[in-house]
Amino acid sequence: MPSIKKNKSLNILSLFFSIILISFTLINCNNQSSQKNKNSSSSLIEPIKYDLKEIKEAGVLRVITSYSPTRYFLYKGQTMGFEYEMFSRLAKHLDVNLEMIIAKNIDSVIPMLNRGEGDIIAVGYTITGNRKEEVSFTNPYIITHQSLIQKKPDNWRKMTLDNIKKHLATDIVDLLNDTVSVRKNTSYYMRLKELSNELGDTIYINALSGEITDEEMIKLVSEGKIKYTVTDNNIASINKSYFPNIDVNTPISLSQRIAWAVRKNSPELLSKINEGLASIKKKPDYNVIYKKYFENRGQFNKRLNSEFYTEITGKISAHDDLVKKYSIELGWDWRLVKSLIFQESMFDSENKSWSGAEGLMQLMPATAKELGVTDVNDPEQNIKAGTKYLKRMYDNWEEIPDSIQRIKFAMASYNCGFGHVKDAQKLTKKYKKDTLSWDYGVDEFILNLSKAKFYNDPVVKFGYARGSEPHNYIIEIFERYSNYKDFVKK
Repeated sequence: MPSIKKNKSLNILSLFFSIILISFTLINCNNQSSQKNKNSSSSLIEPIKYDLKEIKEAGVLRVITSYSPTRYFLYKGQTMGFEYEMFSRLAKHLDVNLEMIIAKNIDSVIPMLNRGEGDIIAVGYTITGNRKEEVSFTNPYIITHQSLIQKKPDNWRKMTLDNIKKHLATDIVDLLNDTVSVRKNTSYYMRLKELSNELGDTIYINALSGEITDEEMIKLVSEGKIKYTVTDNNIASINKSYFPNIDVNTPISLSQRIAWAVRKNSPELLSKINEGLASIKKKPDYNVIYKKYFENRGQFNKRLNSEFYTEITGKISAHDDLVKKYSIELGWDWRLVKSLIFQESMFDSENKSWSGAEGLMQLMPATAKELGVTDVNDPEQNIKAGTKYLKRMYDNWEEIPDSIQRIKFAMASYNCGFGHVKDAQKLTKKYKKDTLSWDYGVDEFILNLSKAKFYNDPVVKFGYARGSEPHNYIIEIFERYSNYKDFVKK
């Protein structure tokens, strides 16, 4: 009997430990699963179904990007950047308008895409296996490699090249047991983890916020605030001209492909973007664009040092204060007026058109005289008179209830004359469309005023008009205004 009791006790004890072991195993599996989900939180978001058909119906391609002196920025009132110029062309290829959606944190771009806040990611993404599980990549538009960014010695200008190299990490082995600072959810971070594994030792990684850009990481190295970082070589090379005390000559990867990304359930958009990209890359235009942003070091430095590199200074042009002052009397957002002025003269106060219009707001001689302008090239006189004339046009359309639509009627009148816009409105009424809407009514008939059937219609008083001018004028002003709002606080 005693032996039976002993065996029974052992069996119970064995069962108890088995239960504990199973419990720990289950807990560990759950923790690993939870950690996996935590590390790929974007995969928890089911991508919305919104492909090329829906984009075409909406008439807008929304591009998720971030501010960068190579990717997307505002300089002297003009929206610029490699991605901006490429997608301006691709939007035309799709026959839609372009809207740039700003991601404040690079870590958020895939969730933003899958939630439907944009249609395509354009932040210089490296194609990786992990990312391909979450998004579909376009064909690559750049082949580059990752470079180590490090600061040269303080007295580097007085040193020989060989002496400078003695102070630098010239081989990836030199990074072992040292610290490199990069954003966590990037190909840079993944590459550093791979290197640690390949070398069989540790490269410590200081994970930076997703809100920090590549250019800001480079600046931190230049200022000595972090020892090392990593960026794509095309970014590193152009920034080296602005930060001459950094070294970018140590590669840490083989060639990598940089591409844009769409939702995995947007195959039609992917196909169309690839088609457009292939078409653009066949033209000399592509090389011109690439060189402008990644190889022209003189222009890069000029932009970053300019008073009108808006991301740094908050200024659009030299006349911001005047425009703010007279926009108050007009009752419009000053950034909208700035966009109109850029459309008229590109902020050139000496600008004179073939028709005789002059100055920042391109006043015709008779209009300038009527409004008391003595010097049409004087910025204040021109802006004061131009905004006064815009107010007159705005007041002419008091029957338009929607303020934005009313502004568009006023702008069209400023561009091609009140009479032509009134004729377009009469045609809109005759053909039973919305006479109080520019976007969904009158714009169609301002375009038709270039066709004999319409400009010869009995309701038309002022005859032929090149309707494409006010049509494009308003679209371009409002697109630029949208970009200005991204960069400049009201």
